[in-house]
Amino acid sequence: MSVAVEKFSKMGIKHLIGVVSGKGGVGKSTTSVLLAQALAARGYKTGLLDADMTGPSIPRLLGLEGLKGESDGEKIYPLEADQGIKVISVNMFLPDEDEPVIWRGPLLSGALKQFYEEVAWGELDYLVVDFPPGTSDVVLSGFQQLPLDGIVVMVTPQDFVSMIVAKSVKMAVKTNVKVLGMIENMGSMVCPHCGTEFSLFAQGQAREGTENLQLPVLARFPWRQELAQRGALIWDELPKDVQVAADSLVQNIVISLQ
Repeated sequence: MSVAVEKFSKMGIKHLIGVVSGKGGVGKSTTSVLLAQALAARGYKTGLLDADMTGPSIPRLLGLEGLKGESDGEKIYPLEADQGIKVISVNMFLPDEDEPVIWRGPLLSGALKQFYEEVAWGELDYLVVDFPPGTSDVVLSGFQQLPLDGIVVMVTPQDFVSMIVAKSVKMAVKTNVKVLGMIENMGSMVCPHCGTEFSLFAQGQAREGTENLQLPVLARFPWRQELAQRGALIWDELPKDVQVAADSLVQNIVISLQ
């Protein structure tokens, strides 16, 4: 049974999209960055909130590692990445990026509240929220309090992972958060030598796990060695097929919100 919790105001933000996953290591944060970049490439004013407080990776993915956030005591000021994307992450306020965040649930949820309400986001068309994996306190607080227009769910085509993902989907349903669809990642691989794409799973297995969730597939991203080895993700330097897949994701999200 869901508990009624007052939602935060949308302020000057038109749409909030959450990116979630049942477990770590499925490409959630990378996809959050690609989604924000594809939105910005379409001309939308975009922000990216790194809600993964204990495993923040957004600054590194956007080439912002080592840069610090600022506050005047009333507002927290986000950093600006390539394409004008506004970014906030707990790593911007730690003495070193490898410093652990040893906080209990209430502190983590409080930080999420600060990163939403006290950051000078300004006028945004879209704010992408990169949630931590699983169904932790931060995810629950975000689902209950952030005025999310919907979430997208990262999956890999494995039955076990899909079972874990189902927990995130059910949490969203119980907290009245719309599930826009899922993003399938690493179901195939692009050969770094010849560019041929081939499945990493037996025929039929790649779809079996994800089809059990009965959600539309908004985009599919194959595993690419060059992305795995790349540091910062620069939109103009990404392979064309990655840009196309990310733009397709944006298009499907826009349609889902209509």
